[in-house]
Amino acid sequence: MSSYKDLDIYQISLSLFLKTHPFTLKLPKHELYELGNQLRRSSDSVNTNIVEGYGRRSYKNDFIKFLVYSEASCLETISHLEKIKVLYPYLSQESEDLLNNYNLLGGKIHSFKEYVRSKWRC
Repeated sequence: MSSYKDLDIYQISLSLFLKTHPFTLKLPKHELYELGNQLRRSSDSVNTNIVEGYGRRSYKNDFIKFLVYSEASCLETISHLEKIKVLYPYLSQESEDLLNNYNLLGGKIHSFKEYVRSKWRC
């Protein structure tokens, strides 16, 4: 692996962020800067923490710490999507699709974090 861009979790999280951002713009105007902003920020954080952690990969504990942050941001994103699904039924199918993908991503981040914890060599 020569770059964070080679990581499956990076590629998936970036793709999901690029789907999530325009999705938030479908929220009612009053939600764009409330729930929409929170969703955009947490979705971005999933991806950004993977990149920052990879940049600190020489320090195994730092790498793990940022993967924990990424996993937590993924859970936060899931929580925001669950709220949107209930509050805005016209977005429920898109919300559900994103929820399924973020749930899968969360599992992959967790698995990668455990791999780094047990097998990563600096």
